[in-house]
Amino acid sequence: MFQQLGHLPMGWLMLALLAMLASGAFFVGRVQAEQFSGAAASRMHSRPNYHGYFVAMWTFVPALVVTLGYGLLGEGIVRSQLVNELPANFREMPGVELGVYLDAVSRAAVQNAYTGADRVFSAITNRYLEIQGVVKLSAIALALLCATVGFVLARRRIVPGFRARNRVESGIELMLFLCAAIAIATTVGIIASLLYESLRFFAEIPFWDFLFGTRWNAQTSAEFGALPLFFGTFMIALIAMLIAAPVGLFAAIYLSEYAGPKVRSWVKPVLEILAGIPTVVYGFFALLVVAPSIRSLAVWINTTLMSSGLTSEPLLAAQPTSALAAGLVMGIMVIPFVSSLSDDVINAVPQTLRDAAYAMGATKSETVKHVVLPAALPGIIASLLLAVSRAIGETMIVVMAAGQRARISADPTADLTTITVQIVALLTGETEFDSPKTLSAFALGLVLFAVTLVFNLIALRVVQKYREKYD
Repeated sequence: MFQQLGHLPMGWLMLALLAMLASGAFFVGRVQAEQFSGAAASRMHSRPNYHGYFVAMWTFVPALVVTLGYGLLGEGIVRSQLVNELPANFREMPGVELGVYLDAVSRAAVQNAYTGADRVFSAITNRYLEIQGVVKLSAIALALLCATVGFVLARRRIVPGFRARNRVESGIELMLFLCAAIAIATTVGIIASLLYESLRFFAEIPFWDFLFGTRWNAQTSAEFGALPLFFGTFMIALIAMLIAAPVGLFAAIYLSEYAGPKVRSWVKPVLEILAGIPTVVYGFFALLVVAPSIRSLAVWINTTLMSSGLTSEPLLAAQPTSALAAGLVMGIMVIPFVSSLSDDVINAVPQTLRDAAYAMGATKSETVKHVVLPAALPGIIASLLLAVSRAIGETMIVVMAAGQRARISADPTADLTTITVQIVALLTGETEFDSPKTLSAFALGLVLFAVTLVFNLIALRVVQKYREKYD
């Protein structure tokens, strides 16, 4: 029986249970409030709906807490109980090997498709299902018990003078606060995890050697000089911004100052479609179209220069993957960040400034150059900084089109690597999380987080100054 319960789709089951409990509690609370009549009805502080919401809230929230607790702790409880029942030779296995074995048991239990001859594994899988069934049944029973207690306590408080509306609004306010707190707690958790693992890495590798070293060979845990990664990251971001900044800014000026309503209505959505294209599609485009074209152009330049006697050896590397290919495609990707934000900022410039310039005899282009752009400059700078932070943190394009060679080279046709490429490479596959190789990924992530955070803070500060001046 418990093995069958172990196959229950707990997510959908708990979702349906919560929906039924909340709906039933709302109906009961509203009907009970509607039964007040006569003098009692005249003394009612809140409408019957608020009484229903109050009862539903007290029924739903305890069951939701139990459901979330099961989602967070259920698998851990099952595994802990299973490990306690395993023979001693299993418990003596290294933690990583035992975790891999339990993962295999979990997959076999979920798929219910193990047909091997290992009777021990089959018995452990069946026991895993039994324990999981007990835990699921206990979670359902506890959720029903908590919901029932909350339902009974809430019904007792329904009287004509009860301020149900205030309590419901307080509950909604608490929910909104928790949503904001989750975002803050997530950021704090990310920073804390990065700092903890990075400090473990810097306990083995000196900080300055990591930050200013020029040789990177983390795959063999030999050399951790990250300066080539920083160089590759900023070089590709620079190429991207050389494309995105002028194209995005000029597009924003055209759309806001020169384009008619009809042209603007279809040009701006087409530009913004670029932001919705998956980055893996950009990566394929860079790898299959842009990179070969750049390599062919570089080979032609080398051949031309050598045949004319200007150089005796190839000037350009002409690699199949290159920083230029990744930078060009990344620049196309971040154009909407520059154009959309700059367009909004330019449109926010008061029309009175333009009218005053026209009254002084300025032309359209002179007004844009000497009035509109200076007024919108803080917002434009903020849009450029946000685009830079987006380019620095990009992963898929550089993974597919930039290459993986850690070196410092000013040749844009050479293959370079970036911080994000190395993070992906270091954390791919089965790796030990206590080796310098893996811990270096967290150190790189901390540097990347710090750089993008600085750019975002500068952009927010610039926007705040802009709003204070022109709102």
